[in-house]
Amino acid sequence: MAEQEARKAESQAERTGTNWTTTSGRGTAGSTGEIAETSQGRTTIGATVVQKIAVAATRQVPGVAALGGGMARAFGALRERIPGGSSSQTTGVVVEVGQKQAAIDLEIVVEYDVSIVELARAVRRNVITAVEGMTGLDVVEVNIAVSDIRVPGEEEEPAPARVE
Repeated sequence: MAEQEARKAESQAERTGTNWTTTSGRGTAGSTGEIAETSQGRTTIGATVVQKIAVAATRQVPGVAALGGGMARAFGALRERIPGGSSSQTTGVVVEVGQKQAAIDLEIVVEYDVSIVELARAVRRNVITAVEGMTGLDVVEVNIAVSDIRVPGEEEEPAPARVE
């Protein structure tokens, strides 16, 4: 059975010119996503790349106030204040990349007076379009958790300064 599947995959690779092998990562910077191998070379897409595409696509949708929960944003603001530190650009996004598929979890804060159902639909559509278009991966799911809502007049509380 395994031999038959191997021959089938080999035959498909010959027809398309591509042999797909993959290692999977759950949103860590060093994890590798899809690896495309052709007779002309190999292409590797890291999980961080998929995360950053998802972040950019999410931020493009009007009504998204921020990504990540309150604590994650607070730690990011604190990291920015440390000399040499920077905030994580992928806060609020976790991806899992398989052989030809990806699953994405988003945590967002929405603006007040925006239909959350419509916003989630728009974010999901935009993320799927961007990731599939840029990577060739089939996005099987985009899970969205709305962790907060930003109301008018409410400002981000700055992290207290540790030193003056």
